[in-house]
Amino acid sequence: MPPRHPPQNATSRFSNRVADYLRYRPGYPEGVLTLMRDRGWLKRGAQVADIGSGTGIFSRLLLDAGAEVFAVEPNTGMREAGEAMLAHQALFHSIAASGEETTLADQSMDLIVSAQAFHWLDRARARSEFTRLLKPGGRIVLIWNVRQTASTPFLRDYENLLLHFAPDYAQVRHENVDAEALAGFFIGGVFEKHVFANRQCFDFSGLRGRLLSCSYAPAPGHSLHEPMIQELQRLFEVHEQNGSITFLYTTEVFIGR
Repeated sequence: MPPRHPPQNATSRFSNRVADYLRYRPGYPEGVLTLMRDRGWLKRGAQVADIGSGTGIFSRLLLDAGAEVFAVEPNTGMREAGEAMLAHQALFHSIAASGEETTLADQSMDLIVSAQAFHWLDRARARSEFTRLLKPGGRIVLIWNVRQTASTPFLRDYENLLLHFAPDYAQVRHENVDAEALAGFFIGGVFEKHVFANRQCFDFSGLRGRLLSCSYAPAPGHSLHEPMIQELQRLFEVHEQNGSITFLYTTEVFIGR
């Protein structure tokens, strides 16, 4: 696979999604943190760079584990949301920078994590930056919540909705970072993969917010927005059980040097 360059608006495209992102995006299973603790990489006082930290969803988990977190986020709205939630914590540092140019010191990080963000980076530049940042023996942990697309009738219909109404959905999906791309990123092509189950349940308001938290979903004012919401309402009415629907995820964790 050739080197991937992110969309030109990769930094700004979430600016009008902050409130929905903060409220409706999934968290991460405890097993992800347990894995890093058991390996000895995540411990009290460890210095961790959270690349593409967004609204601070994963940074908060790292802080709860006792790490000192350097949350690197280029989008102002997302970064400020994370600051509002976490700035009271002494071990939280908000960094206004990109994942390719973090401004952090050489060999200063025990661990680099990127949760739901690595696919937005220029991989070649990120590889160089991560190499510069890590202490000897440090690790890189890449994490994605992978929404299941065909395991239930609702999830199949929801995937079809995205394919029909979201023009750049296929272009920006994180699945574009495949095993070949990861092998080219990690030293020697060697990495571990771990998988955890994750889920969310929504009423219609939550389902709408979850959809609109995605950068590829047409926003209000776009010609496809209202037809998309109407179809979402129809899908909810067809598939809801006791007033809610369920999103199923596979949380995938990739670890390497």
